[in-house]
Amino acid sequence: MSDWISVCAADELPQGSQHVFALDDISVIIINLNGDYYAIEDCCTHDGGTLSDGEIDGEEIICPRHFASFSIKTGEVITPPAYEAIHTFPLRMHEKMIQIRDDRFDS
Repeated sequence: MSDWISVCAADELPQGSQHVFALDDISVIIINLNGDYYAIEDCCTHDGGTLSDGEIDGEEIICPRHFASFSIKTGEVITPPAYEAIHTFPLRMHEKMIQIRDDRFDS
């Protein structure tokens, strides 16, 4: 899938907040981190827990189940017990709308 998907208007997502939405078979979190927007998969790679229920600490999101933490910007693991990164999605602003592209199946 190479099309951009409109998620929400930028003014609906104030600084420090997040928006969760369904993208086909997964959930994605859009996070406003100090005025920059990031899109990450809403699933801890350790045990499948929901990251959106966790805490945001600086540039990290912490899984509420076993406290694995991930970089919001890159998806990489910061703190175990997770060892695999979470997926991050390309994101852009288009006519004041936040859009992402599902690149999970790109070659």
